[in-house]
Amino acid sequence: MCSSWMMTDRELELYVHIPFCVRKCAYCDFLSFPSGERERKAYVDALIREIESRKDNFTDCRVSTVFLGGGTPSLLDGEDTARLFDALYRSFTFVEDPEITIEANPGTVTAEKMISWRKSGISRLSIGLQSVNDEELRMLGRIHTYREFLDTYSLARDAGFGNINIDLISAIPGQTVKSWEKTLRTVAELAPEHISAYSLIVEEGTPFYNLYGEEQQKELFSDGKISSPSVGGFPPLPDEEKDRKIYEQTAVILNEYGYHRYEISNYAKQGYECRHNLGYWERKEYLGLGLGAASLIRETRFHNTADMKKYMDVFSDGTPAENVSGERNTASAGTGEIQSENSAGQDDVREEFESLSREEQMAEFMILGLRKTAGISAEEFSSLYGTGIKEVYGSQIRRFEKEGLLTEEDGMIRLTPRGIDVSNYVFCEFV
Repeated sequence: MCSSWMMTDRELELYVHIPFCVRKCAYCDFLSFPSGERERKAYVDALIREIESRKDNFTDCRVSTVFLGGGTPSLLDGEDTARLFDALYRSFTFVEDPEITIEANPGTVTAEKMISWRKSGISRLSIGLQSVNDEELRMLGRIHTYREFLDTYSLARDAGFGNINIDLISAIPGQTVKSWEKTLRTVAELAPEHISAYSLIVEEGTPFYNLYGEEQQKELFSDGKISSPSVGGFPPLPDEEKDRKIYEQTAVILNEYGYHRYEISNYAKQGYECRHNLGYWERKEYLGLGLGAASLIRETRFHNTADMKKYMDVFSDGTPAENVSGERNTASAGTGEIQSENSAGQDDVREEFESLSREEQMAEFMILGLRKTAGISAEEFSSLYGTGIKEVYGSQIRRFEKEGLLTEEDGMIRLTPRGIDVSNYVFCEFV
């Protein structure tokens, strides 16, 4: 690992998108698709060009976290991953002890890759398991079995990874409270440092939506009663009562194993909270690199194109990297300031610039900050926006306190356990 380190003023997080996977899972609406080795190498070449094109835009920043997400970043071979990180270290200034995460799926990992990742400075591994039940894995469209996950987990520990997250999904079709408890306890007994437990969301455009979307649900339910026990051979989604029991069970069981809930869907051993994700919820600046990657810079949101041809045309056509980024819509050298008056030009991949108003910034502060179990600081709100939090949101805060959904203590406003259960209802009131 060869990174530069010096004292600069601003903290910056990096997200690097790897859009490739073996095959699309039935529930996945992320920007991802199958690929061959040649396509992956060409994409890494282009991604390195993009990284190098941004290097002069953030010279006043220190990178505190890097997150390689996807897709399935572990599909890349060790050499390509190393080339990618060499480019990042050459192009950005890093803090002394950055958190660097790579997402990995069982069935795509080797001991050689693990060793290469460690040499590249990757310090945190996020493994997509989802369930310990092979039938549930099959239904989700996962490419692996639980046994293959165990092999991957063992390889990670043998390679020296001491900070591992395991992703789980609840409310899977046909899932019972008992089967979810088995998944939680089985994973917790492995003692990973972090567990993410998300409830299944049926997203439009996915195979699951064709089975369990709104129109399909109208056919399944009549007067509140299930009219059919299955959908095309698949079991129905857990009903509302079962879903709630599964949700409530998660915090109780993981607490037994020493995991504390620090965000609505995330649990960690003490000191192993994900710094990168906390940055999102605390509205730190982040730069997205790669196909479709989103950014927040100087209170301006934008994202890279999701069009692979356009992305590759820009960053793999032989144009020198320093000439690729363009002048009209990229960060100004050394400041990271975004000129949002123009949409992406022909010489760049950035799209949909949105400069956030003061009101939008305050709303995001509330919605994202309340996702953390620690809550939000009234003092920080006042410091950032020059006004008291109750001057802006006093009526909402008082109402939710009366309803038992919010509580205030020592200047911190946070969701109550009941408030966490209906968090979306609370968040909507701050939009």
